[in-house]
Amino acid sequence: MGSSGGFDPFASFFGDFGFFGTGGREQGQETPRGSDVTMDLWVTLEELYSGNFVEVVRNKPVIKPARGTRKCNCRKEMVTKSLGPGRFQMMQQTVCDECPNVRLENEEKVLEVEIEPGMQDGQEHRFIAEGEPHVDGDPGDLKFRIRTMPHRIFERKGDDLYTNVTISLVDALVGFEMHITHLDNHKVHIVRDKVTWHGARIRKKGEGMPNYEYNNQRGTLYVTFDVEFPKGDLSEEDKNAIKQILKQESIYKIYNGLRGY
Repeated sequence: MGSSGGFDPFASFFGDFGFFGTGGREQGQETPRGSDVTMDLWVTLEELYSGNFVEVVRNKPVIKPARGTRKCNCRKEMVTKSLGPGRFQMMQQTVCDECPNVRLENEEKVLEVEIEPGMQDGQEHRFIAEGEPHVDGDPGDLKFRIRTMPHRIFERKGDDLYTNVTISLVDALVGFEMHITHLDNHKVHIVRDKVTWHGARIRKKGEGMPNYEYNNQRGTLYVTFDVEFPKGDLSEEDKNAIKQILKQESIYKIYNGLRGY
């Protein structure tokens, strides 16, 4: 029995699995897609604390119509060829469609990126279909990756903030009162009415960064104190006066500080 009327003997073997012919190929073939584009977006710690909208100018290649036609949607297909009664041969061939011609043209577009309070370094903001184009499919996405600029006062770790304050030896001994200007310019009040040693650290709960998921929750602000000693020489009279005031015996404790002994 020979092949006639476009009859494919292998179709009856393989049914609707789509190994041969165009019907199964069209159902199972994915739409090609352009590459995603990832860009670093440097923002300030103030913006990550309070939130902001940042405008970014994007030069994007856009597909435009052009004269003529082009081959497109090329794919490999298996076809059968009759070699005689009851004999067939399977062959692979490249099949392409004929599509209108296109060209790429750069267009300038302004995108507005929302910096949400509490966003973390490395977090991404995605713009669908703003990536690289594909002449036979869909464009990829554009992703802005949040990068935090270094800050001269605060260091962020998770939702917590860290800062250092240098105080005089007098303030360290007798106490002091001061304010720290926060990222949104509100004042954090600090009062010490006892001795503050070099390296002492205090915590101010609720004065850290806002949590990204729950903006009403905030981390902790850690303040570490550095004590600046006077650089001038003391007279014998001053030395004796200090000894009388402090009434502290000499201490020479030798230990392994790296291990905390």
